[in-house]
Amino acid sequence: MELSSKLEYALLALLEIANLHNNGEPLQIQQIADARNIPKRYLEQVLATLRRGGLIKSTRGVKGGYVLAREPHQINVLDVLECIEGLEATLPNANSNPETVGGKVIQEVWQDGCKALYKALQERSLQDLCDLEKKHSHMALMYYI
Repeated sequence: MELSSKLEYALLALLEIANLHNNGEPLQIQQIADARNIPKRYLEQVLATLRRGGLIKSTRGVKGGYVLAREPHQINVLDVLECIEGLEATLPNANSNPETVGGKVIQEVWQDGCKALYKALQERSLQDLCDLEKKHSHMALMYYI
């Protein structure tokens, strides 16, 4: 499985919103686009999908923007994958009937790998991603003498 740019942008946008979640202020599209270097037009589409998927809420007006629909620890990466790529992208194809024993073995191993991946994505929340980002940012700022 490959990380699509749409999924990556969705996760980056959610990271930006999650990092400022505690202050309660909605983030505007331009703020997110500038902070995460995401093309604004593409971000609009991604945020609309996330809103329809129930992961974020939007408010209109001068002080409008986007906020998380739930706490960062309640949204996992698999939720985002399902929202952006669709449910069929998250499920291994169990309906396929391989014609050979080798094909059956390969399919079984592939399904096991997919299940392990989805379990790992389900165990990582937006809060985990925020914490990892802070950790890596702090490490990048360390000076050695």
